[in-house]
Amino acid sequence: MHGAVDVLVVGAGPTGLALACDLARRGVRTHVVEAGERLFGGSRGKSLQPRTQEALDDLGVMAELRAAGGPFPPMQTWRQGRRDGTWRLLEQDPEAPASRYSEPWLVPQWRTQEILRDRLLALGGTLEYGTRLTTLHQTGRHVLAELTDAGGGRRTLTVPYLVGCDGGHSTVRETLGIAMKGGEGDLHPAVVADVRVRDLDRDHWHIWLDDPDRRGVGSLLLCPLPGTDAFQLNARADDEGRDLTPDAVRRLIATRTHVPADAVTEVLWHSYYQPRTALAERFRDGRVFLAGDCAHAHPPGGGQGLNISVQDAYNLGWKLGQVVRHHAPEALLDSYEAERRPAAAHVLELSSRLYRTGRSPEGGSEKARHRGRLTHLLSVHYRESALSTETRERLSDTAVQAGDRAPDLPCVTEDGSSLLLHELLRGPHFTLLAVDRTPPRVPSDVVTHRLTGGEAAERLGAGLFLIRPDGHIGLATEDPAHLDRYLTKVGLTH
Repeated sequence: MHGAVDVLVVGAGPTGLALACDLARRGVRTHVVEAGERLFGGSRGKSLQPRTQEALDDLGVMAELRAAGGPFPPMQTWRQGRRDGTWRLLEQDPEAPASRYSEPWLVPQWRTQEILRDRLLALGGTLEYGTRLTTLHQTGRHVLAELTDAGGGRRTLTVPYLVGCDGGHSTVRETLGIAMKGGEGDLHPAVVADVRVRDLDRDHWHIWLDDPDRRGVGSLLLCPLPGTDAFQLNARADDEGRDLTPDAVRRLIATRTHVPADAVTEVLWHSYYQPRTALAERFRDGRVFLAGDCAHAHPPGGGQGLNISVQDAYNLGWKLGQVVRHHAPEALLDSYEAERRPAAAHVLELSSRLYRTGRSPEGGSEKARHRGRLTHLLSVHYRESALSTETRERLSDTAVQAGDRAPDLPCVTEDGSSLLLHELLRGPHFTLLAVDRTPPRVPSDVVTHRLTGGEAAERLGAGLFLIRPDGHIGLATEDPAHLDRYLTKVGLTH
């Protein structure tokens, strides 16, 4: 780490690294501290949903993640050691908002983190391992963060802002005294592990369903992890699961499947966990923010935890950038909690429901369509946010409005270029779309495009649309006078 720091990020998981990348590309001096001696080494959050892929594309890492991952394989049911049919856990939702990323993408979490780390370092951000936050104090202008390294050495770092991305047992949250509302409820404990298994095909996600002769403990799944020779194990845990060892993982597989223990050639990582649903009572305390798992705890149903966490980062990054680099009003930062806490609360309910539903072929494609329709996150909107200004009148119920994600549909620009709308939005800037209008003069930090045709223009309708850096429509208007007022609110003036 060299020089001053604008934002200290605590925790180098997907949330912290995505946030740090977004800040660094905006010229915000960003430093990440990670308590571990290295990045987390397990596959835990392996599903990248379509909306998350859009965010990661904007951060410049999606091409590498596509190369590192693959689509979800079909489910292979096993009964009494024999194959008993294949089926799809997820099916594309024909009514989903248009996106170039039409399906979830399977990438082990450790690989996602490596790619984000490399991107952060290339952007000039810094990352420090073996360093944990001990405590913090705030003044009216700074956060004083006491850091302790692996050797016990301590130092205090003074920064304008700090973001806790340090997981479910967050030191940042506990130091601030922010309570988590919720609890374990009736969600059953589970075991997750990364294992190498001999003589099991890698073309399917293998599932052994609940068998009454096995004490009704529950199903066991082995999912091949792209780019590796490993599988991710997921299994409902019994009372013995708390004392988990590599040999216990082998016995678990041998007990509930036809795979013998000696076919599990290596247990790379393993964890016992008690899922819970919980939501922090607030996401901000002065100059300190909570993001990701330290702000909301999700069960793994539906693959939402990592995704909603990366969306936190994508929402907060541009707002901190506007305040730090463009001297936007501090009130802009209030919109982070106002927008993200309701979104997290909705996803918590969804994750719990899908976790209880489990994964089984019963219900067939209807259940698969239902799951896919709920989890893509493309429909999340901020219509009720103070940052969403809609001045057009007599809109239909299906109209795209301020607060919505801008639709990634084909468009035609003034010079005759035909492309998808999100290609115009990619980058850390605000974008003004003038649909069948002459664009007004705007600050140089705003990129302007005049749309003359295409599906995107048809969906938006005539008018002026200021698109936030996270792809949501901030302002939709027919009157250029509204534009200056909005730009002032986000720190952009002539």
